[in-house]
Amino acid sequence: MRLKLFAAVACAAVAGGLFLADYTPPAAAQARYNTEAASVEVTRLVSGLDIPWAVAPLPEGGALITERDGRLLHFDAQWRRKTVAGVPEVAASGQGGLLDITLAADFATTGTLFLTYSEPAGRGARTAMAAARLSEDRSSLEDVTVLFQQEPALRGGRHFGSRVVEAADGTLFVTTGDRGDRPLAQDPQGHVGKVVRIARDGSVPEDNPFADGESALPEIWSIGHRNIQGATLDEEGRLWTLSHGARGGDEVNLAEAGKNYGWPVISYGRHYSGLSIGEGTAQEGMEQPKFYWDPSIAPSGMVAYTGDAIPAWRGDLFVGALKFDYIARLERDGDRILGEEKLFEDIYPRIRDVVMGPDGTLWFLSEGEGALYSVSAAGSG
Repeated sequence: MRLKLFAAVACAAVAGGLFLADYTPPAAAQARYNTEAASVEVTRLVSGLDIPWAVAPLPEGGALITERDGRLLHFDAQWRRKTVAGVPEVAASGQGGLLDITLAADFATTGTLFLTYSEPAGRGARTAMAAARLSEDRSSLEDVTVLFQQEPALRGGRHFGSRVVEAADGTLFVTTGDRGDRPLAQDPQGHVGKVVRIARDGSVPEDNPFADGESALPEIWSIGHRNIQGATLDEEGRLWTLSHGARGGDEVNLAEAGKNYGWPVISYGRHYSGLSIGEGTAQEGMEQPKFYWDPSIAPSGMVAYTGDAIPAWRGDLFVGALKFDYIARLERDGDRILGEEKLFEDIYPRIRDVVMGPDGTLWFLSEGEGALYSVSAAGSG
C-alpha cells in the first residue's frame, strides 16, 4: 500500500521576534496528501531541533520536546522556545541520552511528568526513569525523583530502549533494550530486554506477574525483547510494544503479563553478519509478534490512534520509521494487524516519535529534519 502525493504548498512565513535570546518561530509549511483512508494535511510546527527524541503536547498549547544530548525544550502556544533546567544527568553517547517524555494523567493539576534516559553508572550506563514536576513558569524541573534504574548497568552505547507509558490505574510501564548483550534479555534476574511495571512511587504493584520475586524480579512485566523504542495503550488499555530487530525482524507485540517474546532465541531477522539468530522463528512458550518487518525499518515511536479528527484511522497503530523515512499505518482489528500503509514515504527523514496531538491530530518528530509536524484532516484547519 502506498501513499499518493495529492498536492504540496508552502504557506506564508510566521513573523516572530526572538524569545529568550535565541529563537524565532519557523515558517509554517503545509502539504496535502491523499492516503488510502483519508485526505490529510501535514503542517510543520517547529524546526531547528537537534536530534529530537520524544514530544509531549501540553494541555495549554505548545509542547515539551527532548533532544538526545540532554536538553528538554519547552514550546509555548506560539511555538516560542526555552530550555528547561533541572534535567537529570544523562550519558549522551551512542544511542544513549535523554529519551522519552510522558505527561502524567493528572499533569494539568500536578505538573508531574516522566522521563527516560541513559544514566551514567560507574564506567557504564543504564536505562533509568524519573518523575519530576514542571514549574508553573515552565522553566525548570522540580522534585526530580528516580523511580527506576535498570540492573545491571553495562558498558557500550547501544539499545537503551526506552519509552514510558502510564496505564489507567496509574502504574507505569517502562521499556528497555538488551544493551547489546543478547542473552540478558532472557535473564529473569535483570531488567535488560524487558518491560517493567511499577507504581508512581517506584514500588512494585501487587498484581505484577512476578510480584513474589521467586522466579523473576518482581517489577518485570514481560521478557525477551531486543530494543523497545515504541509503546502505547490501545482503547482497551492493552500495552503494545515496538522493538527493533537486527537485519530484519522488527516486531510489534501485544505485551502481556508474564510472557516471553523470544529474543534472542527466536526471531524473524538475521544478525548483521547474515548469520541466523537463535533457533528459528518459533518455540513453545514464546510469543509470536502481531506484525514484523523484514527488512528492518528501524521503528521508533508508536501510538494507537483514538481520536475523532480522522475517523477512518481510529483504532489503527502508527509507527515511525528511521529507515526508509515513513510512518506506517497498521490497520488493526482487535489484537490482529490486517495490513500496512506507508504514509509520507521518502518525504520526512527519520521519523523518531509519533503521538496523539490536540483535538485528535497526529504529531510526529522528524529527527532527520529536526522538526515537529502535525497531521490533520484536509480542510479541518
